[in-house]
Amino acid sequence: MSDRSFLSWPFFEARHRELADDLRDWCADNLTGRYAEDLDSECRALVRELGAAGFLKLCVADGKHRPDVRSLAIARETLAYHSGLADFAFAMQGLGSGAISLFGTIEQKREWLPKVASGQAIAAFAMTEPQCGSDAANMQTSAMLDGNEWVLVGEKTYISNGGIADFYVTFARTGEGEGARGLSAFIVPAEAVAVAERIEVIAPHPLARLTYDKVRIPADAIVGEPGEGFRIGMETLNLFRVTVGAAALGLARRALDEALAFASKRRLGSATLADNAVTQAKLADMALAVDASALLIYRAAWQQDEGGIDNRRAAAMAKLHATESAQAVIDAAVQLHGGAGVTKGVKVEELYRDIRALRIYEGASEVQRQIIARDLLKGEAL
Repeated sequence: MSDRSFLSWPFFEARHRELADDLRDWCADNLTGRYAEDLDSECRALVRELGAAGFLKLCVADGKHRPDVRSLAIARETLAYHSGLADFAFAMQGLGSGAISLFGTIEQKREWLPKVASGQAIAAFAMTEPQCGSDAANMQTSAMLDGNEWVLVGEKTYISNGGIADFYVTFARTGEGEGARGLSAFIVPAEAVAVAERIEVIAPHPLARLTYDKVRIPADAIVGEPGEGFRIGMETLNLFRVTVGAAALGLARRALDEALAFASKRRLGSATLADNAVTQAKLADMALAVDASALLIYRAAWQQDEGGIDNRRAAAMAKLHATESAQAVIDAAVQLHGGAGVTKGVKVEELYRDIRALRIYEGASEVQRQIIARDLLKGEAL
């Protein structure tokens, strides 16, 4: 990244700056010019390599400590700048195992977290259903206790790492109450789940529709207590929500760098595209959007790491602004490139496809606006 001045902000400690340097060097050595021919194999390889390099340790709880959100955000921004797929591989190790990090038993943590951190096991987070996207409280997949086993029946869809995961943290209805009060979370080994369909999207990632046909798992495979699943899922998503914005920031920062390089070299008459006042105004707007996103993201990450602060509004603002503004920044970069911007194989075209899903997953932009507004109105009521 050409502009790294943000690392001097007071949100960061020396260890964060060291991480940014180490990961930048690793990306330069391992991700430059790397393009996947076999998506599944490439994702598995990225997980193994990130684990071997020690970076996946950032994704899981360390003893009594939750994952450090500033470290996660720096990692995702840096990885996304170089490769959207590498960011995906990293992020899903965190989200997929997040419920175990936050709510798992000692035995569950010992069994799964070292494997996730080393890249030996690929994690997945299975909440979304065909008729239940943002409205997770109304999911229909069920789990019933039968002796010493839970029996799961239902279907999940758009599950990241679907088809390549080693386990799925799966959310199902256990009936302790209506809506959100009757859900629980379970660790389900991949061999127990059927991959009904692989789903292709505009930015290639391993996604799948899964079916649970009377899947039997041990009684101790539940994460937390029965009926706590909605809270577990929401706290897991909230932990990683800021990092989605960080990934968007990495994509936007790369788009700005690509636009600067292209405009400086592209001839326009006797001058360059960068000499044009309209171009300069566009570049200024792009830089403004990038810095505003960075401030929101690292403020929210700092708040989460400090603890004792309800930062749901700050996290929602960071995710919302970073993803929406990154879309605009990348679109502007494509426009500045002209015909080259929509040519397959050109970086800004890849970024254009990479950014779109970030405005949807882990809480769509519309959901983030609801979170912000409800928090504002709650304060007004007081």
